[in-house]
Amino acid sequence: MKATVYNGNQSFTVIEKEIDTPKSGEVRIKVAYSGVCGTDVHIYHGMMDKRVSIPQTIGHEMSGVIDEVGPDVEGFTEGEKVVVRPLDDRLVKPSDKGFNHICENLKFIGIDSPGSMQQYWNVPAFVLHKLRPETDLKLAALIEPLSVAVHDVRMSGLVAGETSVVLGGGPIGLLVAMVAKEAGANVIISEVNETRIQMAGEFGLKAVNPTKIDLVQYVREQTEGRLADVVFEVAGVQPALDVMTELAGIRGRIVMVAIHGQKKPVDLFKFFWKELKLIGARVYEKEDYEKAIALITANELPFEKMITDVQPLSNIQQVFENIDKNPEGLKVLMDCQL
Repeated sequence: MKATVYNGNQSFTVIEKEIDTPKSGEVRIKVAYSGVCGTDVHIYHGMMDKRVSIPQTIGHEMSGVIDEVGPDVEGFTEGEKVVVRPLDDRLVKPSDKGFNHICENLKFIGIDSPGSMQQYWNVPAFVLHKLRPETDLKLAALIEPLSVAVHDVRMSGLVAGETSVVLGGGPIGLLVAMVAKEAGANVIISEVNETRIQMAGEFGLKAVNPTKIDLVQYVREQTEGRLADVVFEVAGVQPALDVMTELAGIRGRIVMVAIHGQKKPVDLFKFFWKELKLIGARVYEKEDYEKAIALITANELPFEKMITDVQPLSNIQQVFENIDKNPEGLKVLMDCQL
């Protein structure tokens, strides 16, 4: 079979290797599609070399079909369509309080262990989620990032009729906005990239450029002065941190989706003055995956617009180079059987 290998120094190679027999408790998947996410790009840039065991196959956004079921696995059969929830949470402690998805010793499959950018992939059976037979496997490759958005919205406590502002109109920001709108919210995206603003409009979403308008005043006008009930910080930049507390109305909730690797200034006075809440949201839980699967299966939202390119697995080096040249794209899928 073909497998891709990250070698460090912004280099991938495609190798031929034997197809492994699944061990006890494992299932072998014939991978259909594997999406490239921001974390994969960070790996490509060498930002996670201390964590990734080089050389290694990466990837965690995927869809596929069960090819073989290993010993001691029940409930799965060959030919079933599946996706992987790539969290190895077996090393839980009492101090994790039952929140296995963010347990202290959590291992992320596709980063801390081999991932999906290969033709066949052996994984523990407990990370699998079944899909319906009619599910489009291209769209199913979006389930992992969509689950992030579902988790973010669920953690926010958003209800129909509320106003949410999404700071950042990249792939996760767009998915958060779509899920929030599906929940019945009035959604406004703040994005500085004009191409992505146009893309948001094609998704039926309202997006504005905060460098061209007064964003706080705009939201105030849209809400009769109430401002936002929920602000999703997805951009990960200081201007978003500066404006998030201004955008949130009285008792508003701010959901921290972006990863800030260093301490940043935040206007804590606004939390006191308006009784705001700051909510952290990381990865997803089983129920978020099931909700994402239901949304993909229903296919009532324009998920197909998220996929801006599909490339054969053998083109992996070119794919990552092109993402650097065209950061405005949304989701690139690798066809893992080509």
